[in-house]
Amino acid sequence: MTSSVKHVGGREYLAIPGPSVMPDAVLQAMHRAAPNIYAGEIVDIAASLVPDLRRVAQTESHVAMYIGNGHAAWEAALANTVAEGDTVLVPATGRFAHGWAEMAEGLGAQTQIIDHGKRAPWDLEQIAEALRADTAHRIKAVLAVHVDTSTSIRNDVAALRGVLDDVGHPALLMADCIASLGCDRFEMDRWGVDVMVAGCQKGLMVPPGMCFVFFNDKADAVRRAMPRVSRYWDWSPRANPEEFFMYWNGTAPTHHLYGLRAALDMIHAEGMEAIWSRHETLARAIWAACNAWASGGPLELNVAEPAHRSCAVTALRLEAPHATALRDWTEARLGLTLGIGLGMAPPGDPAWHGFFRLGHMGHVNGQMIMGLLGGIEAGLTALRVPHGRNALAAAAAEIAKV
Repeated sequence: MTSSVKHVGGREYLAIPGPSVMPDAVLQAMHRAAPNIYAGEIVDIAASLVPDLRRVAQTESHVAMYIGNGHAAWEAALANTVAEGDTVLVPATGRFAHGWAEMAEGLGAQTQIIDHGKRAPWDLEQIAEALRADTAHRIKAVLAVHVDTSTSIRNDVAALRGVLDDVGHPALLMADCIASLGCDRFEMDRWGVDVMVAGCQKGLMVPPGMCFVFFNDKADAVRRAMPRVSRYWDWSPRANPEEFFMYWNGTAPTHHLYGLRAALDMIHAEGMEAIWSRHETLARAIWAACNAWASGGPLELNVAEPAHRSCAVTALRLEAPHATALRDWTEARLGLTLGIGLGMAPPGDPAWHGFFRLGHMGHVNGQMIMGLLGGIEAGLTALRVPHGRNALAAAAAEIAKV
């Protein structure tokens, strides 16, 4: 009888790499009747978001806001800078770099992909060779995913800027920070990024539905030289609206604006340095537990070198079918939802059941992470998956260092 008991009273925990846990303050801010979209406080709220978004991205650049997910941000960035027939260089370290490349191909661009596999960061010399070979400067942009959510690899965007500068290549450096913004350190201006895309549903702690494109003057000059840009995707009126509706080319995502305002208030009350430090501490705790489990069983961190791991998401390998069995067990018995292993094996391949991910982004703290790790250990034990001991003690030791 006890084997079928479900311990799911209380609040469920969605520990996937986005959407992240939504703070009560954000949800409460959104729980209201629809406002007037032509005048009143919503107009002032929208204008207040832009400088605070810049603070998160560490930039003085322009900001365009869109109703859409991260894929919409990809298309918006490309639509303003890459014309049909242009070439983009895509150093890939996971599924999402390939996804951005596919978006570019759908707009008529040519893609040059340097695939680094699923376990290693960019090889900067390979990228430099590709840029040196492009003496005609056909490559108009480098599509760089800072953190690939599928593999949890964190790439060195600042070093990539250095490569472009050393080679003397004029291509735009475009960074996907959908998984990393507000979690892993990112400094747009200091790192020399020309275009950055992000979504609201991860480090920004707002339900999915808004995305952002940050762009500097160099990128805007490319936009002005484009033969045409879709009226909807055009970032110019969104970044410099003469009337309120121009922020979104129509009706505003009103309730998301209330939620985002609350989230940005929380973010800036804590401070970006503190947020980056908190995510780093909690990530180290997770890695310490995973290393302990790995010492006595098949569990393995996807990224071997800590310097190349994201502090927002951790991808794990666990011999098939154990990963799926573990996710099923924790969700059914504990109300704890772990992330699927996205893009690590083809759909229908039995190997797909050997991967899972942990999201530790945004509104998370030490007791939540210890609960997450305790739930995983309970699942490994219940399913009799071999694993090493003292994982929770190792995680606690990392958190205790603060």
